[in-house]
Amino acid sequence: MAEGEGREQMGNGVKDSVMEERENVLRQEYHQQTARIHWHELQTYYAHGSVVAVSAQLNLVDVAVQLGMDNAERFEQWIAAGEVSAVADEQALIWYEANTCLWAVVAAPWVLVQEIPDGDPA
Repeated sequence: MAEGEGREQMGNGVKDSVMEERENVLRQEYHQQTARIHWHELQTYYAHGSVVAVSAQLNLVDVAVQLGMDNAERFEQWIAAGEVSAVADEQALIWYEANTCLWAVVAAPWVLVQEIPDGDPA
């Protein structure tokens, strides 16, 4: 192994370790910050275009972590699959009329929301 290769591999290992630690810290923070909130309380954020809907098929905290890690590639996949999107006006109206309770987590500058599954007491 050439002298530079060893340092490069060592550097990548340190970088991976730092990224893994950052991901763990973000996961813990977002998990602690996740809460139920009624749609009416999110109106200001919705008006500013800051609310992002997350499909029930995804883990809300996992999405927040990937956002915090700036994982654009993963977000592009979720967007293309329709699993992450801006809240559509029609959906916002439905939630507004019912003052729907949602799961939410702030991954600044975004507020990620997800419908609470049926049978999960609000």
